[in-house]
Amino acid sequence: MIDCLSQYYRCPEHYLRFVLKGPLSGAGGYFRFGTETLYGRFSNRNLPDNPTEPLPDASLETTVEGGNTHLPFDLAQVIDGLRCEKYTQNGSTGRSIVQATVKRLYYLVRPLLPVAIRKHLQQMNLTGWKEVKFPQWPVDRTVDNVFEHLLLLALRSSGADRIPFIWFWPEGAPSCAIVTHDVETRVGRDSCAHLMDIDDSFGIKAAFQVVPEERYPVTADFLKSITSRGFGLGVQDLNHDGNLYRSQREFRSRAAKINSYGREWEVEGFRAAVLYRRQEWFDALDFSYDMSVPNVAHLDPQHGGCCTVMPFFVGKMLELPVTTTQDYMLFHILNDYSIDLWKRQIRLIMEKNGLISFIVHPDYVIGPREEAIYKELLGHLAQLRDEEGVWIALPDEVNRWWRQRAEMKLVEQGPSVRIEGEGSERACIAYASEKDGRLTFDVQTVATAGEIRQAHA
Repeated sequence: MIDCLSQYYRCPEHYLRFVLKGPLSGAGGYFRFGTETLYGRFSNRNLPDNPTEPLPDASLETTVEGGNTHLPFDLAQVIDGLRCEKYTQNGSTGRSIVQATVKRLYYLVRPLLPVAIRKHLQQMNLTGWKEVKFPQWPVDRTVDNVFEHLLLLALRSSGADRIPFIWFWPEGAPSCAIVTHDVETRVGRDSCAHLMDIDDSFGIKAAFQVVPEERYPVTADFLKSITSRGFGLGVQDLNHDGNLYRSQREFRSRAAKINSYGREWEVEGFRAAVLYRRQEWFDALDFSYDMSVPNVAHLDPQHGGCCTVMPFFVGKMLELPVTTTQDYMLFHILNDYSIDLWKRQIRLIMEKNGLISFIVHPDYVIGPREEAIYKELLGHLAQLRDEEGVWIALPDEVNRWWRQRAEMKLVEQGPSVRIEGEGSERACIAYASEKDGRLTFDVQTVATAGEIRQAHA
């Protein structure tokens, strides 16, 4: 039950003494854990199937006996249900046959529709999104808050003054940021070189997600023009027609073709068009990581959200969640031509030391107004890098680090603690402790570029 917690923090398991309080109910439902809304099964209790109903508070039924913390829910099952969006399968967010038919018709004519018409149709489809209470807009940090709450309980029940763990990011960085560019059209493809020039002017490398079939010609020279400049490359869907996940049979057929492009292009990452996803089918994808799961999906055609700002594993696949609003949604759905929302999301993510991930399309930032906003965003990210130490990386680099960190071990020998494993020279030891009733982190000093920096969260 505690594997997800120990993997999140990479801390010694002997501090994490959690047990299940009693038999679980037969059906899943919503409940609270303090201020957080969760979905799953509960000990000896049936639960509401709607998060807007009065919800029982699991924290009131959590007890400590003999050094063990007794939880009225299975932590692993609840966290998996959030990360893999299993709460959307209870029927409240399901789509009707009529809606599915409309969706197929829309994607048939989508390439012919101007942005103004698409914008209008999408706004109609999103009616009422502001009233959705769960997940929380504009960033949902439920998983991260629950883990903090539990680590605080572990401190109290164990009697330890502090718990050591392996810090989330290399060299003690407070957070990580990645910029990705989904190339949707021929116009977008032809704008990639200009976008790379903009990124380079701020010292930021981004990753381009390219559609292999039908949308535009993809030549070896085009792919090389990206990778030769040190930018990242990934496969985006198969043909971007919105039907990748229409059926399991269709998905597996397309996944075989997608995998062949991944091998041909020698890339590790994948993203589905329109952020459609079914995590239980990810095993058919032969990639090291995926970037198709939004943190909160109020503005996306497929609602839901993974409710965390940290990478997580879905089987063997590492998920790098999309934690900020896409540029298209910002400009054309919210009609917001500023970086105010992005800055707010960045701060919420950094409060949890999370992954700040962006999708910016070369198709939609080609106008002078949009380009100016994008440059303002890059300037803000560069400032966070230079002044606060945020690690700006390519998705491949984040995938490599997170996999290394997952294999590292924290070894305690008396009062001394050390990290063992590949990549440990970049890793930092952090300590979790309680201050004024809240969990605080203290990260060991590390040497970076000849300087010593003390990182605190």
